[in-house]
Amino acid sequence: MAKKLLTPSPHNAAMRKPLVALLGAPLVLSGCMSLAPTFEQPSLPVQDTLEHAKSTAAISPDQEAAIRVDAQAGPMAWQEFIGEPRLRELIKQALDNNRDLRVAVLSIEKARAQYGIERSNLFPSVAATGAGSRSRTADDLTAAGRSNVSGQYTAQLGFSSYEIDFFGRVRNLNEAALEEFLRVGENRRSVQLSLIAEVANAWLALDADARRLMLARETLRTRQEALTLTEKTHELGAANGLTLAQTRTTVDSARVDVGTYTSQLARDRNALALLVGDSVHPSLLPPSMELVAAPTPTIPPTTAPSISSTTAQATSAEVRRVDRLASVRVSLPQPAAALLSVPEDLPSSVLLNRPDVRAAEHTLRGSHANIGAARAAFFPSITLTAAAGVGSNALSNLFDGGNGMWSFMPQIRLPIFDAGRNRANLRVAEVARDTAVAQYEKSVQTAFREVSDALADRSTLDERIHAQRSLVASTQQALELSDARYRLGADSYLSVLDAQRSLYAAQQAQITLQLAEQINRITLYKVLGGQWTDGTVERDDVNARVGNYINGEQP
Repeated sequence: MAKKLLTPSPHNAAMRKPLVALLGAPLVLSGCMSLAPTFEQPSLPVQDTLEHAKSTAAISPDQEAAIRVDAQAGPMAWQEFIGEPRLRELIKQALDNNRDLRVAVLSIEKARAQYGIERSNLFPSVAATGAGSRSRTADDLTAAGRSNVSGQYTAQLGFSSYEIDFFGRVRNLNEAALEEFLRVGENRRSVQLSLIAEVANAWLALDADARRLMLARETLRTRQEALTLTEKTHELGAANGLTLAQTRTTVDSARVDVGTYTSQLARDRNALALLVGDSVHPSLLPPSMELVAAPTPTIPPTTAPSISSTTAQATSAEVRRVDRLASVRVSLPQPAAALLSVPEDLPSSVLLNRPDVRAAEHTLRGSHANIGAARAAFFPSITLTAAAGVGSNALSNLFDGGNGMWSFMPQIRLPIFDAGRNRANLRVAEVARDTAVAQYEKSVQTAFREVSDALADRSTLDERIHAQRSLVASTQQALELSDARYRLGADSYLSVLDAQRSLYAAQQAQITLQLAEQINRITLYKVLGGQWTDGTVERDDVNARVGNYINGEQP
């Protein structure tokens, strides 16, 4: 029997010709036409350039430090945009560990597999089958009146119910799956860009709150010294009860702020750890966190002095307190990211490179393909079933000459009455297309508004920071003068309290403005779409990777 299986015969050679013809015919007949509407890019529902936004939102005058955004290449990669080494390393850690980004990456793998499923429908599913049966016929059911035992064995290679895609239904469904995969890929880019911005903003907020806490601690320390001195002078009758009560209110207010910013600092670290997806090493935290963690010097207790010594000590303590109030400074942190310069004639079409806009475009393209598939349902569909192989009543003779067999069964289906199902499906696809157009236009408008807002903030930030710095200097001078007038008896202590509150509020506002300027840099990079070619999934790359599924390989 082994000799029979290995020895070719003229009958086997002749059988290969119809087998090849049967398997190749569907691929030749498929792919005749497509009923999908031609895709046309919707016109942008915004101004042609960003010049309109720039007329009321000119960028920072510091052009030497700003990096010009190229209309073709777009912003630089985030590794070049983020200049702070600690923050850059922290973002790398977040890109490796963040769970939201992992979900987005896994969604790409799922969409790639789904596209592979749809793409497989373009080809016939060839399978080999083997069957055998033996049966005994009763005496009364045979013509000779004697029972007999018969057998039947077959081995075939073929396919079943393969649809010849005359009207493009299968190819349009494949195109819709491809656009869905590309959309998921752009969503992954959007998640990554948002993650970079969120980590940077959380890191900057942590730095700002650390500086707020240092300011609150130093303010509490100076006010506590003032309270200690006021209590001594009140015991000696040199200060009234109103002054003592007013001084205590300033200490209690500063103590509340210290507690508030301490808890806020802990929440900031928790938020940063969640974004990073792991615990954050202290070496990656802002430099201000090292100063916060440093032990705060305690105020030595004051012993009960004599009246004359108290007067001398009060004078020196007053001078020291004013000096300490003047020493409370809000340091300007180094910029953590580069400053982008947007040209006045930058076309609005550059916003089409944003990942969310590209995702909306892929949704729109997929809706056109779904319309083509819905239209194809109105036309006849042809399916083929074919097989070729060998058959025998004895297993030992299965591959003998003359035992070849084949079958070919075409089937055509023409829709006649479906109670309006196909028409309703087409209407659903058309409405989905119109919805996708509106969503696409909305995403473009949202992108234009976000860029305009970022430029509007940038236009005044430098002036506001400069004005706030001047305000802090003026309030410090006002505090020193108010304190001097109070010590000379020319004014009440209420003016000193007002000056202290004004200085403290101005210093807190200065920190807020410094944070806003840093966040604006990050926001402008994000709303421009980051680096436009970073992680973009192209059609050729998709087809190459999905082709690995056909070969049984892991993409």
